[in-house]
Amino acid sequence: MNERFGASAPAGIFCLGHPLGRPTGRVFLFNNVVCRMPERPETNDPIYEDTFAEPADRVNAYADFIAIVKQLRRDCPWDREQTHESVKHLLIEEAYEVVEAIDARDWDELAEELGDVFLHVLFHATIAEENGRFTIRDVIEAETDKLVRRHPHVFGEQLADGAEDVAASWEEIKQQEREEEEGASPSVLDGVPAQLPALLRAHRTQEKAAGVGFAFPEHEAAWAKVEEEIAEFRETIEEDESGTRQEEEFGDVLFALVNYARYADLNPENALRETVDRFTERFQHVERRLSAREVTIDEADLSEMRQLWGEAKAAEAEGAAESESGEA
Repeated sequence: MNERFGASAPAGIFCLGHPLGRPTGRVFLFNNVVCRMPERPETNDPIYEDTFAEPADRVNAYADFIAIVKQLRRDCPWDREQTHESVKHLLIEEAYEVVEAIDARDWDELAEELGDVFLHVLFHATIAEENGRFTIRDVIEAETDKLVRRHPHVFGEQLADGAEDVAASWEEIKQQEREEEEGASPSVLDGVPAQLPALLRAHRTQEKAAGVGFAFPEHEAAWAKVEEEIAEFRETIEEDESGTRQEEEFGDVLFALVNYARYADLNPENALRETVDRFTERFQHVERRLSAREVTIDEADLSEMRQLWGEAKAAEAEGAAESESGEA
């Protein structure tokens, strides 16, 4: 390809066919390196290894699941009335319940919650099929194509030295896809949903920007930015500036902390959620201990609550130590 297009050829995706094996192949130009999808004959043979094919009983279980969802859409008055819009919030709720089950390391609950998420995927696909928009097969094939296309180091000839190379290749291929679809250079940040929780959105936004080199060269500079933003926020407080200005500067503090978390290989959304969980557990311990003394939370003084709070922290540390010794 370099002979044909030249060493300075722009990065792009050159479609020579479908990537799943039924077609002839696909070529990527990544960092001026040709990455070709494997050439395969016109056949229905899968591109994946046979050892990963799902057994018949699991395929049948999926077929039963989608058949039940379709029958519910026909026969259940509630299911029949639903639309994409009326149940979209439930999908978000189910996703959070998956996260909660993972945090609790409750694997039986995780299996159940993943089933609920899967139900919503099938439900939306069924509604779309009824309206002639797409089918579950379209959903599966589009995602399969994308996974194969964005993993040329697995299904093609590109080499990857580690996870960082894979992530960089993924983002570049994704950017190339957007350029082809939109006919112009899209923003690197277009793939970050505006509906994400703010901390997670900030984290993903900074990851995207860093992926194209827009980042501090080292973690010390990132921490200096945190200190700078804290000083500017304190200044708005000390000078009694407007609430809007204080909110802007406080937002800058949070954004800078999220950025530093990336250098420390921490996920700020997970970190804050775990902190809120710990606070909740400790506060509820205080409530229980006060209740045992027949004292309400409103009646207790601060010193008493602090003493019980310390008791909760000590119990928490003791439990963590026992857990670590058990694992060892």
